Order: sequence, then structure tokens, then C-alpha cells
Amino acid sequence: MAFDGITVRALARELDSALSGARIEKIYQPEKDELIFHVRGKQGKLKVYASSNNAHPGIFLTEGDYDNPVNPPGFCMMLRKLIQGGRIETVRQKDAERIIEVAISSRDELGVETRKKLIVEIMGKYSNVTLLHGSGKIAGSLKRITPEMDRARQVLPGLIYEYPPKQEKIPFTEVTGSDIAAMCAESSESGRPLSEIILSDVGGLSPAAAREAALPEEPGKVFARIEEIRQCVSEGNVSPVVYEDPEGKPKDFHVIRIDEYENIYDAKHFGTVSAAAEYYYTHREQSNRISQKSAAVRSAVNRALKKQRLKKQRLSEDILKAKRDEKYRLYGELVTANIHLIKPGASEAVVTNYYDGTEVTIPLDERYSAAKNAQIFFRKYSKSRTALKEKARQLSETDANIEYLLSVKEFADEARTVEDIDRIRDELEESGFVRRQKRPGVRKKETPHPYSYRTSDGFDVLAGRNNKENDYLTFKVAGRNDIWFHTKDIPGSHVILFLKGREATDRAIFEAASIAAYHSKGRNSDNVPVDYTQVRYVRKPNGARPGMVIFTDNHTVYVTPKRPDALA
Repeated sequence: MAFDGITVRALARELDSALSGARIEKIYQPEKDELIFHVRGKQGKLKVYASSNNAHPGIFLTEGDYDNPVNPPGFCMMLRKLIQGGRIETVRQKDAERIIEVAISSRDELGVETRKKLIVEIMGKYSNVTLLHGSGKIAGSLKRITPEMDRARQVLPGLIYEYPPKQEKIPFTEVTGSDIAAMCAESSESGRPLSEIILSDVGGLSPAAAREAALPEEPGKVFARIEEIRQCVSEGNVSPVVYEDPEGKPKDFHVIRIDEYENIYDAKHFGTVSAAAEYYYTHREQSNRISQKSAAVRSAVNRALKKQRLKKQRLSEDILKAKRDEKYRLYGELVTANIHLIKPGASEAVVTNYYDGTEVTIPLDERYSAAKNAQIFFRKYSKSRTALKEKARQLSETDANIEYLLSVKEFADEARTVEDIDRIRDELEESGFVRRQKRPGVRKKETPHPYSYRTSDGFDVLAGRNNKENDYLTFKVAGRNDIWFHTKDIPGSHVILFLKGREATDRAIFEAASIAAYHSKGRNSDNVPVDYTQVRYVRKPNGARPGMVIFTDNHTVYVTPKRPDALA
């Protein structure tokens, strides 16, 4: 749980300091459950992000860029009408709950000053952002809750706003030493972990914060730890931190140190709660979106691969059949050579194969003469020979498609950003392997951003992130004398070692080859073969798929893939 009562209290204090007296200049709603407020206050221009999204609810200052929809949703229009131009008076936490209230003063059409309140409920799938009139009536909300959705509490325009039901817990701001002593005694008698009891009895603590508070186990020390947390939060003396796993995926964030995470995850510290919250949600959402989008692309590629492999199987069977039909040429020749010996109406002819002297039995169509049967055999042979050439061409094309799709699948597995996945999707659409999606507006022209490295002896190295970037690197960026690398018979990136007038060293070649192996399907293997040659010897056949090339004058080295930043 990223936002608990402690974090919300620290965040409300931070927002109150930054936003009190600020004027709301613009309001946008980039997504159905997200709002962006542009404000100007004592700290200059700021942007406030508010969301009711189940995966990343909350409110915090942001430095991100968000698209402004051409047609703003109705809730956004209502906010612009009622509070745009108004001033933020205070930002407060509701009791010890995960609720932040933003008090706003504004003027109506007649210039009369009015009071409004923006309520941000940070409660997972029950999160919401609601605007209230001064009377407490609901003006509107990001999520409307109807009687069919919740019979006990509705959130609809015109109704009096009701706070979410309170939990029967002692707010962490009010818990006393005697309360903690009673919980410790209960834990000792029942055998239940103290952290579980604190979590069930004290409001405003996440499971991680409850475990952190329970670490000392002695009642006096437990209460002292809670008192220390309360004091740090009330004074703004917090230490916002995001905990990440070894792959860089955020696992949790808080405004206090969580000892149990310190030895498991990497701690990334921030100067403000907003910065930590934005980093946590942005990177976690980015990771989720990458996983979802890459899974969709891989699924599309797998479907295309299945079709191409089935096509290859059928073509291979057709070619085998066509090769067997070579016998019709021999039948035609032998019937023609023995035409005077074959009686009209015969169902077969037994003749000698003058190529090897063996006896051959040839089936005949009784309806036709020997000459007509010979013509039929020659037509069948001609048809099978034409089919053989066409099927062989189609088989070669299918093999190229399979090779191409395997390379796309590898790039999808390696993708690090949503933009990487989007480019791969675009490439598949342009290649005709997936249906083109309709996208609103005009797509921006994508600028290639290949992976960039430098060898230990100072040579620049670039690696493509997809097949179109591979072509771009090899045929638009690289010079004729630069060195091109690619794993041998393994899908992966084109890698260019830029010489810039220097002569390549053995160290640079091996390190660039190691980068090529790392950006390939063989990254988890040892002794990966990597071909390399000068760019002048790499060419693209007419009609070839993106990234598909042929090359000559190459050499091969065997390397162990390494992360580029680990190169010696």
C-alpha cells in the first residue's frame, strides 16, 4: 500500500505549504480518471496531478507532460466553470484517513465569492475525486456511484456528500501508550503477531508501517517509534523513499524508513513526497503498461508465427508432392518411345526404362490413345514443375517472414519503454502482420533512439531497438568503413562500431560483439557466435522485410554476452 494515513498526512502538509494562496489557472482531464491543475502561487507555476485510477490514485505535484484532449470531458468543463480562476485556501487531511480536502474560494458569474471543496479519496478501487459546493452538495465527480453500485453511499450531483464509512480503529494520531501496551499484551496472550494487531486496531498504517512500528516489540519502544513517526510527519521532517526490486520496478514507497525493505530492495530517496509518489506511480504504471503492451505484441507475433509455420508445412508438403510428380516426364517419354507397341484401349503399358534398363509399368487412361496419354503426362509434369518453382519461391518468402517475426518477438521481449512497444506495433502494422489500429489525431513522426554505448577504449557503439532502427543504423547512420555486427543465425539488433577515422582494436571488436550478443536472443548463453563485417558489405535485398539483410566478407567471433555497463 503506497498511500497510507502517514504518507497522506505528510503529503497534505507538503501540498498545503506549496499551494496555499495559489491561483488555479488551467484545468485539464487527459484521461477519464485523471486531472491536471495548472496553478500559480508563491513557488511560481506548478502542476497538480489528481487521479481516481485504481492502480495509481492520489494527488501530488507533478513535472510530467500530459496531453490536452481536444474535447474536454463534462467533469473537466464543470471544474473550469466553477473553480478555474479560484484560489486554493488550504490542503488538509481528513482525520487520519486516506482523504485529502482542498478548500477553494472562487467567484461565480455575478462576482459573488463562493466556497468549494475538492475531495480526493485515495482508496484503491474505491478512489474518487469529488467537487463540493459550500453547502456540501456534490457538484460532480470523476466516478459516479449509483444506487445499483452501492446502496449505502451514492456519489451523484445534487446529493449531500457523505464521507466513506469510518473503520473502527484508533487513528494513529490519537493512539496512546496504554493502547499499545494492551495490544502487546493481546499479542503475548494470543500468539498473534503484534504487527497484525496494530494493523487491525490502529488506523492510518499500511502493513509495512505496522510491521516497522512493531519491530521493537516492547510496549514502550513500540509507542516511542509511533510517536517518533508522528512527530516527523507533523514537523515535515520526513524521508520520502521508493523501494525498487533489482530490475528497477518500484515495489512500495513511504515517508519513513522501512527496515524490512532495506536489505531486500534498492532504496531511492527523494526531496519531496510528491516526487516520490510521482516516480513510484509513473514507473510502476510504465512497467505494467510495458508488460501489457509487450504481451499483446508477443501474442500477435505468435499468432502470425503459427500461421507462417503452418504455411511452411503445407508448402513443404506441396513441394515434396511436386518433386514426386517428376515421374510424369519419364512416363511421357517412355510412352512416346513405345507408342507403336501400345494397343488402343490398354489400361497400362509395361516398357523398359532406357535410362537404367529396369521394367516400368505405366498406368494409362483407356479412353485415350497412347499419344494422348503421353500429352497428359507431359502436361502434368509441366504443371508440377511450375508449381515447384512457385512453391519454392513462397517457401523462401515464408522462411524470411518467420525469421523476421522471430526478430520482432525478440525486440518485444527486450523493450524497455512503452514507446519501444508502440514502434514495434507500428512496424508490424506496416508489414501487414497485424491489423492497423485507428488512432485519434495525427501520429508524430518518431525519431530513432538506438541504444548508445562506448567501449572501454573510446569507440562509440549503437544498437537498434527494433528492425526499422536496424535499417536506419546500417543504411542511414553508419559509414561504409564502420563495422557492422549481428549474432550468427540468432535474432537480435544490428550493432555498429563507429571508427571515425581510427582503426578498430581487438578490444573494441570483442566488446561490440558482446553488445550484439547481449541485444539478441542469445543473451543468456555462453560463447555466442557474432558475425561482423564492414558496412560496405551489408546490403538489403529488394522487397526484404525491415532489418533483413545479406552480407559478405564477414568474420565470426565467439563472445559471452555482458550488460554493456559491465564491459571491462
